[in-house]
Amino acid sequence: MRFAALLLTSSALLAGPAAAEESFPATLAGHAVLPALTLVTPPADAPRDLWVSGKFTGKTRNEQPMSVMGNVGKDYGGHETGISLPFIGQPVQGLSGFAMTRDAAGSWFTLTDNGFGTKINSPDAMLTFHLMAPDFETGKVTRKETVFLRDPDHKVPFRIANEGTDTRYLTGADFDPESIQYLDGEIWIGEEFGPYLLHATRDGRILDVFATKLDGNVLAGPDTPGIAVPAVPGKDYQVQRSGGYEGMGLQPETNLFWAMLEKPLLVEGGETEGDFLRVMTFDTKARDWTGQSYKFKLAEGAKAIGDLNFIDKTRALVIERDNGEGDAASACAEGAEDQGACYPRPAKVKYITLIDTASVDADGFLRRIGHIDLMNIQDPENKALAGLKPASGAFTFPFFTIEDVARVDDTHILVANDNNLPFSGGREIGKAANNEFILLSVPELLAAK
Repeated sequence: MRFAALLLTSSALLAGPAAAEESFPATLAGHAVLPALTLVTPPADAPRDLWVSGKFTGKTRNEQPMSVMGNVGKDYGGHETGISLPFIGQPVQGLSGFAMTRDAAGSWFTLTDNGFGTKINSPDAMLTFHLMAPDFETGKVTRKETVFLRDPDHKVPFRIANEGTDTRYLTGADFDPESIQYLDGEIWIGEEFGPYLLHATRDGRILDVFATKLDGNVLAGPDTPGIAVPAVPGKDYQVQRSGGYEGMGLQPETNLFWAMLEKPLLVEGGETEGDFLRVMTFDTKARDWTGQSYKFKLAEGAKAIGDLNFIDKTRALVIERDNGEGDAASACAEGAEDQGACYPRPAKVKYITLIDTASVDADGFLRRIGHIDLMNIQDPENKALAGLKPASGAFTFPFFTIEDVARVDDTHILVANDNNLPFSGGREIGKAANNEFILLSVPELLAAK
């Protein structure tokens, strides 16, 4: 979320990963949209506090619905987004991961993240996952179902925001869900605050919460319960803020989770250990970490990842991104003081990268096979929806956070963005980003070894 942030195989690759890796073509095969302002009614037994969300996104409590205009922030041009807080109901936004396995009807499991970006501003944002069905003939996305996470059995090992209620619905003050998998009729979620792995029933009841272990030691971040100020980065905690499990792939046949941190770990002194991310494996049968860990080398210019999903027994897709937003065609001129009609930090690095988890070098780096560039998507059949494509040139996906990718079939993948409602634009200046789903034809990428 905006408030929170915002593989190599040899020494030869270390010297120049971008030059050593093939870039494959991508063609737009479908485009569908879930409108930015899509809201859902809380369950009837939810506390009244949760019927209006976003009351704490400013410096003081604000209970007047739709009274404060969303804004992308000074660093991104200070553009208003046309949608105001607080919301009457709960926003269906921040789509932050696809499950590899779909439901019986073919709909996709996806989830809303913590709400508005931080623990402090999201205590009235309910944690949910959804079933979504994009229709590339009509260009619309149908929300088939929304499930609200709750902890009636007191499985969460710390005090939650709704501790004193019977249903104990979870909120963005408790967890920041960022990746999801559906296995044997149950839900698994990787989250960022702990970082934790959450195990839940299909109807949203928490079954267990697992802390993260790397080399036998429990990892923590600045928002992990028990980390108290003052805390020393790299000593008291190692995971960056908003640096937990942005991707958690389910490996076919083994049923291992490959849980990838969003950002590099911190070391003593507060610096990062390098421009790579840690990946830990979790055994869903043993209900424990395997002790195995790996490294993923970020592409030049990439700052974080957005999702991870396997396409077969060993190969997996990873979203890599910079912190830019907006198409370069509308970039601000260098030194421009007036940024009201331009993007001061346009998107540049937005990749879907294919990796091979069976190919690991002596230093533990996973092999990068190649990538597609989401800022250079061909659209020869004019599949892009009207009003959502550049006036000229290739179709782009210029969003700050792109956090959903999954294989559809042997030649296609599905990609979607986290729109950070109402704090991100990207597609059009002055307008909040929608939740866009794009179907991409990428046969060369999916066939690459």
